[in-house]
Amino acid sequence: MMRLRRSELSTPGSSEKMMEKAAGSAADFVFLDLEDAVAPNEKVPARAKVVHALKTHDWGRKTRAVRVNNLETQYAYEDIIHVVEEAGEHLDIIIIPKVKTAEDVRWVDTLLTQIEKKRGWERRIGLEVLIEEVEAMVNAEAIARSTPRLEALIFGPGDYSASQGVRVDAVGGVSNDYPGDVWHYARNKVVIAARAAGIDAVDGPFADFKDGEGYRRECTRAAVLGFVGKWCIHPSQIEIATDVFSPSAKHVERARKMIAAMREAEAQGLGAVAVDGVMVDAASARLWQNTVDKADLIGM
Repeated sequence: MMRLRRSELSTPGSSEKMMEKAAGSAADFVFLDLEDAVAPNEKVPARAKVVHALKTHDWGRKTRAVRVNNLETQYAYEDIIHVVEEAGEHLDIIIIPKVKTAEDVRWVDTLLTQIEKKRGWERRIGLEVLIEEVEAMVNAEAIARSTPRLEALIFGPGDYSASQGVRVDAVGGVSNDYPGDVWHYARNKVVIAARAAGIDAVDGPFADFKDGEGYRRECTRAAVLGFVGKWCIHPSQIEIATDVFSPSAKHVERARKMIAAMREAEAQGLGAVAVDGVMVDAASARLWQNTVDKADLIGM
């Protein structure tokens, strides 16, 4: 399913105040977190708070998601059962952290299928998964194709750093001891796996929310590679992500012009056409079409 994921706002599921603010934010996508943002003694009570927030707040056109706990913990299965059975009709996506294999994703898929059958729901809840373990990076292609329910892969640099043993000073993507982007390979592999499976790729969080310039840099690096959006851990990051992952009006106008010219050329039996001194053929038309598709999804 095509969704806007330019900005995915992380919100602690234990904070009623923050969830209310998230509902009124400008984010495309909000996920209520039961995992890292919630202390162990708050994890069980947070489920009811998340259900209440999903059912009572006006979320507008936002995609509504919940990140459950790691499947290897004692919390995960009850996170899914409690939240989905109580608020599934108000929920679009379940986010699964720390997956390692395709079987992890299929386990959640099976559990969701059982709940949906029990409730008699025709609408299917989607999945997003976090690639944040070295095992997951090795299995990225299989994970991306694990189930038709899966809509996006998310690269999680924080936990992935710990899993790979990356030095702490390089977690932000920049290191004086490493040339270029520390995350280039990891991001590239994630986005290729996602695109090959026909799903989206989303870049994970940037911890220093006061560093707007650094956040914009990481958004831009991800966007260049083909990611459709990035996590926001603070509302101040929403505007930056939305801007970076949106085509400009000028770019959209040019893209539509290029596509129209190519269609006209094809109708005349031509394989390429020059537009404003630039040659457009089938390959370049695919690039321009990506821009048009994104603009249509945004409503530009």
